[in-house]
Amino acid sequence: MNPIILKFQKNEITEHYVYRNFSRSAKGKNIKVLESISNDELRHYNAFKKLSGQDVAPDRFKIFWYTVIKNILGITFASKLMENGEKGAQVNYGKEQKTIKIIKAIIKDEEKHEKALIAIIEEEKLGYISSMVLGLNDAIVELTGALAGFTFALQNTKVIGTAGFITGVAAALSMAAAEYLSQKSENTGRSPLKAAFYTGVVYILVVLVLVAPYFLVNNYYMALGLTLVGVFFVILLFSFFVSVIQETSFKNIFWEMTIICLGVSFIAFLIGLGARKLLNIQI
Repeated sequence: MNPIILKFQKNEITEHYVYRNFSRSAKGKNIKVLESISNDELRHYNAFKKLSGQDVAPDRFKIFWYTVIKNILGITFASKLMENGEKGAQVNYGKEQKTIKIIKAIIKDEEKHEKALIAIIEEEKLGYISSMVLGLNDAIVELTGALAGFTFALQNTKVIGTAGFITGVAAALSMAAAEYLSQKSENTGRSPLKAAFYTGVVYILVVLVLVAPYFLVNNYYMALGLTLVGVFFVILLFSFFVSVIQETSFKNIFWEMTIICLGVSFIAFLIGLGARKLLNIQI
């Protein structure tokens, strides 16, 4: 038996169960869409089963993993991440389609899955991605720059951390209020209160990540270094999330945010160092 057929078979039955699980927790028309995709995956599995003549168990870990992702990051992100994984399977299918007649039909089904997901899956939080991006971008750029300036001006980890936390929370409340007023005046159809909530929550989460090192270590240079590491990982994770949801280039998003953040931080370093010398700050 061609082992590639068994591999395809396992992939299809696994995704059948993943999409079936998704459909059970979905709402509205998403239920029918996901059930349809789940049924297609089962049909693909049975087609391969006729060729292999044997049953294949699903990948239980993969089912568990995508279910966890769906619960944390939403059904749209998990589904699109699944479809990105299917693109690799489609490449393998293409290599085998000369010898397996049903492969061509399966490729068309897989492409239909992705288009169906993009077209009709509805999820409230996706309507507020712009608000989350606003909160995250502003928090990273503004607070990283502020902490860099505080580090050279104050040179005391606890004082820097406290100043950064106060600055960050105040900025988060200000951004949330600004987003609320913006959404209300533009009448975009989104809830101004929810838009403000997403902006403020993302901002405060970033604040906590960035100021934490200043309360954990006593060396302010080390604390700043750990903060920059935290910035790197926040940008990395968020860039990946947005690139999957919006189907854009991960590299472009990541490097744009990183370069802007590092540029602002470097300028803030110089401002903080200059302020300390000019004002003769001693703490």
